[in-house]
Amino acid sequence: MSSSSDEEEQEDHEGSSPEEEIESTVVPQAIESHDLVLDLSFHPVQNILAAAHIDGTVIVYSIKEEESRSKPKELLQINAHKKSCRGLAFSQDGNLLFTISKDKSIRVVDVESGAVKYQMLKAHENALYSVLVVDEKTLATGDDNGVIQIWDTRKKESIISFKQNEDYISDMATDSEKRILLATSGDGTLSAFNVRRRRFDLQSENMEDELMTVSIIKKGKKVVCGGGDGALSIFNWNEFGNISDRFPGHPESIDCSAKINENIICTGSVDGMIRAVNILPNRFMGIVGDHDEFPVEAIDVSSDGVFLASCSHDQKIKFWNVSSLEDINLSTKQKAKKTDKTKRLKSSRSDDFFADL
Repeated sequence: MSSSSDEEEQEDHEGSSPEEEIESTVVPQAIESHDLVLDLSFHPVQNILAAAHIDGTVIVYSIKEEESRSKPKELLQINAHKKSCRGLAFSQDGNLLFTISKDKSIRVVDVESGAVKYQMLKAHENALYSVLVVDEKTLATGDDNGVIQIWDTRKKESIISFKQNEDYISDMATDSEKRILLATSGDGTLSAFNVRRRRFDLQSENMEDELMTVSIIKKGKKVVCGGGDGALSIFNWNEFGNISDRFPGHPESIDCSAKINENIICTGSVDGMIRAVNILPNRFMGIVGDHDEFPVEAIDVSSDGVFLASCSHDQKIKFWNVSSLEDINLSTKQKAKKTDKTKRLKSSRSDDFFADL
C-alpha cells in the first residue's frame, strides 16, 4: 500500500487554493418531505429529481434553475411499494424510473404518466437494498443478503445471479464500457463482476468495517470506497484485491458519495456533513453543506453538474451549488491544512446557510 502522496498518480494542480470560496449561485428551496427520504436520483438529461420514501411512495420534482430561489414543483407522486422504497434510478434515456423496495419487488414507472409499466414482485428472496442502471437494456439490483441480480429489461427477467457477499450490497458502479460491475458490501469487501461474460472476477480483502459507497474516478484508473470507519479506501483499476491507498479523516461513517469530476467526490456522513474531497492528492476541500447533525442518507448530482441534492433524517431534501468546485485547483506543493476539514465552502443554498454565522 502506498502513502497518500502516490506521486505517480498525482496531478500538480497549480492555481487557486482550496481556501478560495465557491461563488454564490442561487439554488432551489429545500423540500420539506412528508416522511424520511431514503434515496435520490437526478434525471440524466433534465433538471428533474426523484425521491424514494420510507413509506413506499416516490415523488418526482421539477427543478427550475432559471427561477431565483424557486420551489421545486411536484410532478408525480407514486404509491410505488407497500413497504419502504429503498432505491431508485432513471433509465439512460430518462423515460423510465426503476424503484426497489424492502418488500422484495422492482417496479418500472413511466416518467411521463406515472403509470407502472411492469413489475417483478418477488425479484429477490430478501429485501432489496441497492439498484444501478448498467446500460439501456441491463439493470443490477442488490439485496440484504449479499445477492446481486442482473436483469434484461427488454425480456423483463433475471439473466444471472451472483452470491459472493455475506451481507447487504450497499452500492454499485460500472466502468465507462459497462463491462465491469463493482459492488460494495456491509461485509467489508469490494467485489468485481464481469457483466458481459456473466462471471465473478475478484473480491478484495476484508476492510474490517462496512464499505458503504463506490465511485470510479481518474478516467477509470482509480476506485474510491467510503467506509463505516470514516476512511476512504482507494483501489487501482483491475487490482481490486487490496487497496493502493487509504485516506482517513471523516469523524463518522461515510454513508453516501457522488462523483463531481475525475478528481473530486462529495461525501455524505453520519455526522450530517457533506464534504468535498480531492483524491490524489488526498485533501479535504471543505464542507459543502449540512443537515444539522442528522445523518445524510443519500446525495446525487444533476446531469449538468450544477446542483447536488441531499436527504437526511431531518426529512428534508436540500440543494447545494457545486459547479464551482471545478475551479478550485490544488497544488501538491502546498501542505494540507487542518482547517480545510472544517472550512465551509461558500455556496448559496435553500435554507440560508450563512444566516446564523
